[in-house]
Amino acid sequence: MGKKRTEVRQQQIVEAARKLIIKFGSEHLTVRKIAKEVGISEAAIYRHFKSKKEILFFLADHIEHSLFEGIDRAAKINGTSLETIDNILKNHLSLIEQKKGTFFQVVAEIISFGDKKLNRKVTESINSYIGHLKSLLSDGIEAGLVKKDIDLEATATLLFGMIQGLVNIWALGNYAFDLTEKYESLWKVFREAVIVEQGSP
Repeated sequence: MGKKRTEVRQQQIVEAARKLIIKFGSEHLTVRKIAKEVGISEAAIYRHFKSKKEILFFLADHIEHSLFEGIDRAAKINGTSLETIDNILKNHLSLIEQKKGTFFQVVAEIISFGDKKLNRKVTESINSYIGHLKSLLSDGIEAGLVKKDIDLEATATLLFGMIQGLVNIWALGNYAFDLTEKYESLWKVFREAVIVEQGSP
């Protein structure tokens, strides 16, 4: 029971840090503000985390878990490799819409924190995510769905950058448009650029 309570409290602290980063930026994130957001004392925060840096590490873990949970969910849906990529990105955007800025804004703020170890952790997560997209594109080439002459690394990175750019515009515009709807038009352009046309060798 005690362990369960600890896990719940840690989750509350990490969620409070996420909200405060989005609202004020990581440079204004303090243990005092986190404690106030959760409704507990600063001393109670330190019973669960040694420092603000450790809270950010847990937040990075949460982001990584969410990213790959979306990949696993999409992979269970039957379809071509391109359809799987589409489902992964849609799941990702759906989560972002549910919790404004959960991913890219928070990652950007974590990077701005300036800690090399934390930056490396986030970079490894992003590279792993891009690696999954690259693997699916490779499957698409083998299945004759994706053009053989594409640069897999560049194409997977382009996909990731497409999502990042879209979310940034969405956030800067105060979330004024439907994120998934805008994504559909971008996906159509991307898909037409990489797919093998019917009847092509």
